[in-house]
Amino acid sequence: MTEPALLSNRYQLQQSLGTGGMAIVYLARDLMLERPVAIKILREDFSNDGAFRERFRQEARAAANLSHPNIVTVHDFGLDEGRLFIVMEYMPGPDLKTLIRQRSPFSIEETVHLMVQACAGVGYAHRAGLVHCDIKPHNMIVSSDQRLKVTDFGIARALSSIRPDEKSDVVWGSPQYFSPEQAAGGAPSPASDVYSLGVILYEMLTGRLPFISKDASELARMHREDMPVPPRQFNPAIPPALEQIVLKVLSKEPAARYRTADQLGHVLMGFASPSDSATVASPVTAAEAPTTVVPVAPSTWEAPAEAAEAPQTPTDWANLLLGLLAVVAVGGLIPFWLYIYLFFQSNSILGIP
Repeated sequence: MTEPALLSNRYQLQQSLGTGGMAIVYLARDLMLERPVAIKILREDFSNDGAFRERFRQEARAAANLSHPNIVTVHDFGLDEGRLFIVMEYMPGPDLKTLIRQRSPFSIEETVHLMVQACAGVGYAHRAGLVHCDIKPHNMIVSSDQRLKVTDFGIARALSSIRPDEKSDVVWGSPQYFSPEQAAGGAPSPASDVYSLGVILYEMLTGRLPFISKDASELARMHREDMPVPPRQFNPAIPPALEQIVLKVLSKEPAARYRTADQLGHVLMGFASPSDSATVASPVTAAEAPTTVVPVAPSTWEAPAEAAEAPQTPTDWANLLLGLLAVVAVGGLIPFWLYIYLFFQSNSILGIP
């Protein structure tokens, strides 16, 4: 772009931020509200394709209905001189894939901090009835203060429109990150997004993808059939419990994974620092939340200090004296009633009325 262009007499394009599969993203200036925005414009070679135009509109509709701190907000959608565009909040910072290339493997703390945010955003979409279908680190923006936001709902599916038995000859998504059921052309579900989050989690912890091939068909087969190498073989610093979580979300069967991103985020919170736990949380129902039992060793348990130093109750001498008198009185009546009983018994034997 050699000079600034104006969309809808409102948005002034300033510079290109990146090029995706079917769109180019620009940094722009909203002249009406005087703020920076990101604008995604459908590429010219796709503008005349009805299917791509519809997908572009679908992305705008899906994302516009989502309002969450970990999802990029959509402000506007329009058409200008045959160019379809989406106006979104501008979030400065690289995408997560760029950070992975620069400095993976990440520490456990940073991995959990970012992944819990990703789960919160994707989990919110699940609760809103949407499956993202294209979860990958390229679609996650990370700000300088480590705030992560999910973007690009271009192939998102409404849960209400998905049939469990549906099959497709066209596979949408990214071969490095899509789930086994997506690779087979099957119906996606929230568990499909969970699998993709698991691939990102594996990549952040190890610095490599669980399945590597230059051929998309081979990658699809590997997702469907091969088992990933346990991540601790590449990074022994990974806690065994966290490794088990990673392998669980990379299960071939959707039912063997966590059902939603909220559930995965809740489990990952167990590895978060106290500050993360206080600021980031995934809302889950009581039925979804796992039960954690913390055993207490009998040899280390001690009674509270309050119980050990319970105050002494003062002696009540008046009540004690009354109790003694009652005992004496009852004791004195026993011989009297025994005498009466024996007297009447002897008279009865002698025939004295």
